[in-house]
Amino acid sequence: LSSLHLKEEKTKPDANGAVIKADDNVEKTEDEEKEDRAAQSLLNKLIRSNLVDTTNQVEVLQRDPTSPLYSVKSFEELRLKPQLLQGVYAMGFNRPSKIQENALPMMLAPQNLIAQSQSGTGKTAAFVLAMLSHVEPGNKYPQCLCLSPTYELALQTGKVIEQMGKFYPELKLAYAVRGNKLERGQKISEQIVIGTPGTVLDWCSKLKFIDPKKIKVFVLDEADVMIATQGHQDQSIRIQRMLPRDCQMLLFSATFEDSVWKFAQKVVPDPNIIKLKREEETLDTIKQYYVLCNNREEKFQALCNIYGAITIAQAMIFCHTRKTAGWLAAELSKEGHQVALLSGEMMVEQRAAVIERFREGKEKVLVTTNVCARGIDVEQVSVVINFDLPVDKDGNPDNETYLHRIGRTGRFGKRGLAINMVDSKHSMNILNRIQEHFNKKINKLDTDDLDEIEKITN
Repeated sequence: LSSLHLKEEKTKPDANGAVIKADDNVEKTEDEEKEDRAAQSLLNKLIRSNLVDTTNQVEVLQRDPTSPLYSVKSFEELRLKPQLLQGVYAMGFNRPSKIQENALPMMLAPQNLIAQSQSGTGKTAAFVLAMLSHVEPGNKYPQCLCLSPTYELALQTGKVIEQMGKFYPELKLAYAVRGNKLERGQKISEQIVIGTPGTVLDWCSKLKFIDPKKIKVFVLDEADVMIATQGHQDQSIRIQRMLPRDCQMLLFSATFEDSVWKFAQKVVPDPNIIKLKREEETLDTIKQYYVLCNNREEKFQALCNIYGAITIAQAMIFCHTRKTAGWLAAELSKEGHQVALLSGEMMVEQRAAVIERFREGKEKVLVTTNVCARGIDVEQVSVVINFDLPVDKDGNPDNETYLHRIGRTGRFGKRGLAINMVDSKHSMNILNRIQEHFNKKINKLDTDDLDEIEKITN
């Protein structure tokens, strides 16, 4: 027994105060940690200053198939109030997006609607326009109610309402979020209320700040994020049941998994349904290469050689773990590169600030792990580097993540460059299986040959 060494396990409290064991020898990947959908949704909103220009197919299912199907190509066709049209143009919209072309005529009718499309396609602006069209600014009580999964997402929607409604000086907005304390028995006079389900439910039932029977438009935003949050689903259904029968119900979601569908059907009776099919990302405009290395240090040296030989506008570098991402960002900074690091332990506000700086071009290199970078479209990204190849939890090639990663470049029809670092027989096997899956040749690149590196950018 005297020769038996018992390993001391370190412990640390988790977010709820419970003690969990930590093993220094196990490096956890971010993919093994729970993805925060609300944080991801907020980052998607922050990264996009413009609408994503898509060629997606729109699928429309009407509750009454005999009624004519309308779509609009301009905001003038909607015959909006002049103040509202001014607000639309002030936000930089010159024509409706694909989702708005079909959704707006139905929402202004008004009709119940369930709409699904990915981030950046104009969903928020569409339902804000619907709320502002139906509100009577002269009536000093809540008429439109919008539910968001988190305080931060509620604030983002609130900003759109304020911008679009800025030519209505009498229009007011209230935030029903935790921490916004009102005196018991008080009735609020703001015409639009945006908030999180728990607080809105309290304001409608327990505290009686809102008369739910006077609500004309009920919006449930980010439904896929909402049902991923404990309690929100039940609270949303309870709020919906308090509303009048003729209240217009609008539900929006980036995805339509089965759980979202079931929830949507409980909340929105007899809906029109609009789906914007996700655009297939293609590898046709992206040149793919791999670099053979023996270890992490050689991979870093290859990276420096690439940077020394070609002009790169902006690059994203993907790592498998936070530890590798942190080490790489520090090494690149020592070499004089302007580097941003995006990692899961950062607060959502910190991640938002990093993304904003990268989008503005203040940093030229973004080092990140998988979870943080999903859904980020930065038009200036010309090079994607897989410092570690993407694998799933069983160590098999993660083809979807590979496509998603290198799809960050070659966006909007531009040509892009993807470079994969291979440092073992196992990672070479992963690369070969990725090649087979996409049926696209990935060529070898010798990073010691500067002339060869220069050729790949021509």
